[in-house]
Amino acid sequence: MTNKLITQTQYTQPSTNYQLYLPMDLEVMIPLDDSVRLHCLLCERMDYRELLQAYSPKGRKPVVDPVILFKIITYAASQKITSSRAIEKACRRDIHFHWLLQGYPAPDHATISRFKKKYLTDDVMAKLFFQQIEWLYQQEVITGETVYIDGTKIEAYANRYSFVWKKAITKYETNMYVKWQTLLEQINTTYCKMFHTSYETFHKDLKKVLAFLEERQEEEQIVFVYGKGKRKTVLQRYHEQVKDMLQRKKQYDVSQQIMGEKRNSYSKTDHDATFMRMKDDHMRNGQLKPAYNVQAAVDAEFIVGIDAFSDRNDTTTLIPLLRYLKEHLPFTYRHIVADSGYESEENYVYLEKQEQTAYIKPQNHERKKKASFQKEIKHRENMAYDKSTDTYTCANDKQLHAIRNYTRTSQTGYQSLVTVYECEDCTGCPLKEKCTKAKGNRQLHVAKQFLAFRETAQENIQTETGTLYRMNRSIQVEGTFGVIKEDYHLKKFHSRGINNVRNELMILAFGYNLNKIHTKIQSNRIRLYYHPLKTA
Repeated sequence: MTNKLITQTQYTQPSTNYQLYLPMDLEVMIPLDDSVRLHCLLCERMDYRELLQAYSPKGRKPVVDPVILFKIITYAASQKITSSRAIEKACRRDIHFHWLLQGYPAPDHATISRFKKKYLTDDVMAKLFFQQIEWLYQQEVITGETVYIDGTKIEAYANRYSFVWKKAITKYETNMYVKWQTLLEQINTTYCKMFHTSYETFHKDLKKVLAFLEERQEEEQIVFVYGKGKRKTVLQRYHEQVKDMLQRKKQYDVSQQIMGEKRNSYSKTDHDATFMRMKDDHMRNGQLKPAYNVQAAVDAEFIVGIDAFSDRNDTTTLIPLLRYLKEHLPFTYRHIVADSGYESEENYVYLEKQEQTAYIKPQNHERKKKASFQKEIKHRENMAYDKSTDTYTCANDKQLHAIRNYTRTSQTGYQSLVTVYECEDCTGCPLKEKCTKAKGNRQLHVAKQFLAFRETAQENIQTETGTLYRMNRSIQVEGTFGVIKEDYHLKKFHSRGINNVRNELMILAFGYNLNKIHTKIQSNRIRLYYHPLKTA
C-alpha cells in the first residue's frame, strides 16, 4: 500500500485493484408499488399555474424545475423530513429522491428554503393541497358528506419568556396617563398655557405638547446638555419626560394593535403566537407557552383541511374553518361532527343557515349522566319546565317566572337573547343554601334559542348514525393528531408567523395524505370510510 496523500477533490480514480462502479437503473431498483411512484403519479395530474406565475419570465431559469422541487418537498414531508438541510442530504443519497429529480442536480438547502419562502407560499400551497383533496373526492376515497373536526395546541417557534399581556399594557398605560395629567399641569403653570387632555386624545396631546416645547427651545435658543455634572433646564426636563411618554405610548398602541380585541397576549419573537395553557408534561407541570391552535378537518382518515389560529378556544374557530373549506372545495359537507368545545349558539345558527347537520356533543352531556349532578337541585336541568306558562319549578315547588330579557354579546360580536327567570319568593326556603348563594331570590339566565339547538344536537348524537360518527371522530381526527405529533414529530413549529405556519401544516398534510392513500391501496381499504361499531 502506497502512502501517497489524497489531495484531489474527486476521490474516485481508476487505479490498481479498484473496482469501477456500474450505472444504477433506478427504475429497476425502486419497487413498482413504492409510494414515491404514487406520489409522482398524483403530482403529474395537478395544475401548477399558480406556482409558475410566481417566477419571472425574464432572467435565468431555475437550476431545478419548480414542479420537481414541489415533488421533493412534499415527498420529504411524507418521509418525516422537514429540514432544508435534511432534504438536501436526502437528494444526494436517497435513490427515491434521485428518481424524483429526473436528472436535475440535487438542490442545496438555500435553494429549498428560498423556494418555500418566496414561491411556495401559503396561498399557492393551499391551491395545490386542495387539488389533492379534489382528486381524492373524484376517486371516491373520501365521503364528501361527513367531516370530523378537532383542534390541538402546538408550540410556536418563539421564546417562551417573551410574553406581552394585554392587562399589563392597559395597567401601564393607565398609570402613565395619571402621571401625564400631573406633568401637564406643571407645564401649564410654568408657561401660562391651557393645554387640555383626555384619555381618548392621549397620543395627540403628547405630540402637541412636545411640538410646543421644541418651538420654545428654538425661540429661547436653549442647548440641551447631557452628561455628568451638567444642569438641565426646566424646558429640557419637560421635553425628555414628554418624549419618553410619547415613545412608550407608541409601543403600547402597537401592542394593542397586534393583540386586537380577541387576544390577550402575544410573543415578542412571533407576534401571531398567543400564550396558551398547554397540556401537562410528565411531571404534571402545566405551562403557558406561545402556541397556535391547530384545527383539522378529517374525512375517511384523510386531512381535507388544516389551519392555524391565534384563538385559544375552539369555539371561535369552527366557522372560519368551515368557510375555508367551502371556499376551496368543490363540494360542501352536510354532516359536521365535533366535540363539546365547539358548542355555541353562533355555531349552531351558522350550521342551520348552511343546511348542515350538527353532530356536536353538548357540554353538559357527560355531566348529566352522573348521579351526583342529578341530585344537585341548583342546576336548571333538574328543574321542571312548563312550556305553556314559560315557568320553571324548583325543588321547593316554587315557580320561577320570566321577568326581563337582555342581549349578550360574544367575543366575536354575535348577539344572543337571554331571558331572566326569578323565583317568586325564596324567603325562609330551607333549600336556599343548596340552590343559590344570592342574597335575594334565585335567578336563571336562559338562552332559549341555544337550548333548542342543544336539544336537537343531543338527539342527533344519540341516534345510531350519531353514535357511529362520534366514535369515528375520536378515532380518525384525534388519531390524526397523535400520528402528526408522535410519528411526524410536530411538537413545535419550525417557522414563525401564522402564514408560514399554515404553509408548514399544509405541506405536512399533503405528505400525510400520500402515506394514507398508499397504505389504504396496499391493504385494500380504499373505500372503507368508517370504523364499525363494536357489538357484544
